[in-house]
Amino acid sequence: MSAPVKPQSFANHARFVPGYHFFTGTLVLVILGWSLYRAATARTADAAFGVFVGIALIAEFIYIRTFPLNVQDRVIRLEERLRLARLAPERQVKWDALTASQLVALRFASDAELPALAAQIVDEKILDRKTIKSMIKNWRPDYMRV
Repeated sequence: MSAPVKPQSFANHARFVPGYHFFTGTLVLVILGWSLYRAATARTADAAFGVFVGIALIAEFIYIRTFPLNVQDRVIRLEERLRLARLAPERQVKWDALTASQLVALRFASDAELPALAAQIVDEKILDRKTIKSMIKNWRPDYMRV
């Protein structure tokens, strides 16, 4: 996998896959909308079944995205715990207080700033991922995000 040409930063780190997010997402919404229209106008068993199919497609669209992201967040949590243990083992008790969400946000921090930033986040009880990411000065890109 080749790295993107544009360097990753807080402003552009979110990943959008046009074929998935825009084409497939729009298509699923159109199918649901059409099936709701058909159910309202035709009032047949087939039209009602179409609504169930549309709802199932929406659920599948959401789960297909969230399941791999949840697994990836678990892996990131482990990686960041190991990285913190390597960079500042003397503060391991403090690192145990970090939540999975905080660790996922911290993955973008460089090795040089990670221990101090993690300590600040624990001490100030900062929970919001966007806030944590915006605090990072030396961005460490993650081009392998699902």
